[in-house]
Amino acid sequence: MISQTLAQEVSQLEANLCSAFADPTRILILYALDEKPRSVNDLTSELGIPQPTTSRHLKVLRDRCLVQTARQGTSITYKLSDPRLIQALDLLRSVLRDQIAYNAILMEEIETND
Repeated sequence: MISQTLAQEVSQLEANLCSAFADPTRILILYALDEKPRSVNDLTSELGIPQPTTSRHLKVLRDRCLVQTARQGTSITYKLSDPRLIQALDLLRSVLRDQIAYNAILMEEIETND
């Protein structure tokens, strides 16, 4: 049996990880990095967001250990730290898709009964 303190610490780590998924731009960055490693400028251009915004989101992802960096000359390239992150995001999308489908069925039933 794990102690309550350890359980709280693990829960906090999970919450910190999940908070990285709380912003749509960070999710887009993760999917872009799943395709191939990219620099800040590459991500800025591809996603059409300002460079400071891209850097801020990458800092959050780096602080949560979701991305890793590699220096190539004067450029820093970012890559996913673990490909299972995309599997987790895909699983969340699947749950969301099922919820949307369920809500659509409920709305259809309500409209039919009116």
